[in-house]
Amino acid sequence: MTKTNVVYVCQHCGWKSLKWVGRCGGCGEWDSTIEELGTPAGSGYKSFTISRELPQPITQVKLLECPSIETGMEEFDRILGGGLIAGSAVLIGGTPGIGKSTLLLQVCQYISKKGYTTLYVTGEESVAQTKLRAERLSILSDNLLVVAETNLDFILENIHNTRPTLVVIDSIQMIYKSQIESAPGTVAQVRQCANDLISVAKSTGSAIFLVGHVTKQGIIAGPKVLEHMADTVLYFEGEKFQCYRILRVVKNRFGSTDEIGIFEMRKNGLQPVDNPSEIFISQGRRISAGSAIISCMEGTRALLVEIQALVTRANFGMPERKVSGVDYNRVSMILAILEKRIGLKLGGQDVFVNIVGGVQVDEPAADLGIAMTITSSFKEKVIPSDIVFVGEVGLGGEVRSVSQIEIRLKEAQRLGFKRAIVPKDNTKGIANDLGIELSEVCYLSEAVEIIG
Repeated sequence: MTKTNVVYVCQHCGWKSLKWVGRCGGCGEWDSTIEELGTPAGSGYKSFTISRELPQPITQVKLLECPSIETGMEEFDRILGGGLIAGSAVLIGGTPGIGKSTLLLQVCQYISKKGYTTLYVTGEESVAQTKLRAERLSILSDNLLVVAETNLDFILENIHNTRPTLVVIDSIQMIYKSQIESAPGTVAQVRQCANDLISVAKSTGSAIFLVGHVTKQGIIAGPKVLEHMADTVLYFEGEKFQCYRILRVVKNRFGSTDEIGIFEMRKNGLQPVDNPSEIFISQGRRISAGSAIISCMEGTRALLVEIQALVTRANFGMPERKVSGVDYNRVSMILAILEKRIGLKLGGQDVFVNIVGGVQVDEPAADLGIAMTITSSFKEKVIPSDIVFVGEVGLGGEVRSVSQIEIRLKEAQRLGFKRAIVPKDNTKGIANDLGIELSEVCYLSEAVEIIG
C-alpha cells in the first residue's frame, strides 16, 4: 500500500512545509498554510508529452506563421498585440462583477461570427445562466459552444474533440484535477490545471483565456507562477460607482506592456471608448483654480488627464496631505520643491491632489502639472483652459525632458489645446507643424510666472 504524504502549502506563494507553521517561510504571510495530500509515489498523473528537440543555431530557426485573429474590439486587439494569437494563453483577473465574463463572452461572439469555433467553459454558472446573460448581450451563434464543467479531464477531452480556436475557462480556481487530492482553488490544483491547459493550447493551437479570482490586495489568487506561465496577463480595474472599466496589461509576450484599454459598461455589454481623453477631463475646469491638464503615456497611447488640487489653511496642528491617482511620495517631494525653490508657504496648508476619472498616473511627466495645480490653488490663479503641461521636476527646481513628446503634443492638438508648457530640452528636433504653440521652460519658476 502506497504511503500518502501530507504537506502544508502556502496559498499565497506555494511554499511547502512538512509541518504546520504560523508564518510562511517564503512570502512571510501569517496563517496561510493549508494541509494538502501529496501525490503518492508512482501514481502521478502523466502530463502531455512534447517531442524532443535538439539544440540548433538561432540563425537556422524557422519562424512559424501565426497570424493574429481580430476580435472585433479595437481596444482589446491593441492590448493583446494586434489580436488573438494561436496557441497563446491569456490570464485575466479583476474584482467580482467588474465585467470579466461579459467581455470574454463578447469576444467569443465576435470570433464565432467569423466562422471559428469557440468553447466557453463555465465553472461558476450553469449553462442556462450563461444563456440568459448571452441573450441580454444579444449573443447568438452556433459556433459558440458552452459547457458547465469543472473536471479537468473532461475539459481536455472536449478541447481535443471540438478543436476550438478560442477556449475560455471561467474560472481557473474552480477547475480541479481528480488525480490531485486537494480542494479546487488550492495552490496545487491551480498550478497543475493551468499547466495542463496551457500545454494543450500550445499543442493544439487553441488560444486560451483563463479567468482568475483576485485577493483582497488586488492580485490574482494562487501561486505567482500562474502569471509566469501565461503569455499575457491582464487586470481589470474600475470604480464600483463608475461605468468605465480599464483593462491594464502587465505582461505581454506578443506586444508592449503597460498598455491600457478603456471600456464603458452599457446595457448591451462592454463597449470600447473611442476618445478616452475626454472622460478624464471634466467640464467645470474652466472656472476654477487648481486645475490643469497633463499629457501622460499609457504604453503606446497618449492620454490627456486633468489634475485637480485644493490648498487650504489647516485648522488643526498637523496639516493633511491626501492624494488620489498619483504617488503620495512624489507629491510630497513636489511640495518640498515648491516651498524651497518657489517660496510658497505650504507648511501650514492642507493639500489635496486628485486625478479626474479614477485613472492612476505613475510617470514623472506629471510633475509639472501637479506643481502647477498646487500653485494655482494656493495663489487663486486660474490656469487658462487651452494649456497642457508636460515635464518632470527635479529637486533643484529644474524641468527635465520626457520621452515621446511628439505623441503627447499631437494628442493635445487633436483635442483643441493651443499651447503646451514643455521642457526646453524636449523642443530639439520637434517638427514645427504640430499645430500647437510651445512654451519652453528650464526651471519651475518660469512655469509659475506663466500663470501669474
